[in-house]
Amino acid sequence: MPLLSIPLTRAARIVGALALAAISGACAISQQQEIQMGQQYAAQIDTQLPIVRDAAVSNYVTTLGNSLAAVTDTRGLAWHFTVVDSKEVNAFAVPGGWVYVNRGLIERAQTMDQLAGVMGHEIGHVTLRHTVQQMQQQQKTDGGLVALCTLTKVCDSGAGQAAINVGGSALFASFSRQDEAQADDEGVKTTVKAGIDPHGIPEMFRILLSERQTNPTAVDAFFATHPLEESRITSTTAQIAAYPASQLRGLRVDSDAFQQMKRRLRSLPPSPAPKAVAK
Repeated sequence: MPLLSIPLTRAARIVGALALAAISGACAISQQQEIQMGQQYAAQIDTQLPIVRDAAVSNYVTTLGNSLAAVTDTRGLAWHFTVVDSKEVNAFAVPGGWVYVNRGLIERAQTMDQLAGVMGHEIGHVTLRHTVQQMQQQQKTDGGLVALCTLTKVCDSGAGQAAINVGGSALFASFSRQDEAQADDEGVKTTVKAGIDPHGIPEMFRILLSERQTNPTAVDAFFATHPLEESRITSTTAQIAAYPASQLRGLRVDSDAFQQMKRRLRSLPPSPAPKAVAK
C-alpha cells in the first residue's frame, strides 16, 4: 500500500526523547508523557492523513465516542475522535486519548452498536495503555527501535523519516492476541455501561471476516493491526451471554442519528486515493 511520509519536526524530537528516556531507563511513562506523545502523533496524523471535515459526521462520531469514554475512563483524559477519509477498513488509537476510525469501517457498520463496539475496543487500548506498553516492548528488538524512530522522530538520520499508511496499519505494529482480547473485554463492558447493545462487537467481527473472504484487500489494514479469528467472536459472545438478560434488555442497537450520519457520509465525495509523499 502506498505510504505517506512524515518529515521530522523539532517538537516531535522532544516528545520522542521523553519516550526514549523513559523506555531506556525501564521507567513507566507518565500520563503527561503519554499525552504529549499522543498530541504529537495526532498533529502529524491530522496533517498527513485525509480527514473527514464534515461537521455532521465529525460531531456524531465525537458524541458517540465521548459517551463511551465517559463510562470507562478513570484518568480524566481529554478524548479526541476523528474520521479518516479512507475507504480502507480500519480503526486505531494513539496514546493519551486519540481515536481514529476510517470511513471505510463506518460504511461497513450496519447499526450504531457495531460502530460503538469498535470505538469501545479502541478506547480500551488507550485506557489499558496498550499503545504505551507496545512502544516499550518494541524497544527490546532492532525492529522495535526502528518503529520507535518512525513513531517519535527520535532519529535524525534519513532512516528516521516517519511513514504511516493511509489505512493506519503501519502506525503501530499488530497488537498481541492478549491485548486484543483485553480490548474486546473492555469494549463489551463499555458498551453495556453506555447503554448500548454489546452484540454489535461480534456482529462487526462477522461482517469483517465475511468481507475478508470476498474482498480481502479492503480489510487488509484492519487485519494487519487487529488479529481477528473466529475465537474472538466466540469469546465476546460468551462474555455477553454471561450478563443477566435483564441487564441487556432495552440496550440501544441503532438510532436515527446513526443512520442520518451514514447517509451524510455517503453523500460526501469519494475518499481520495492513497498517495505517496516524497521525502
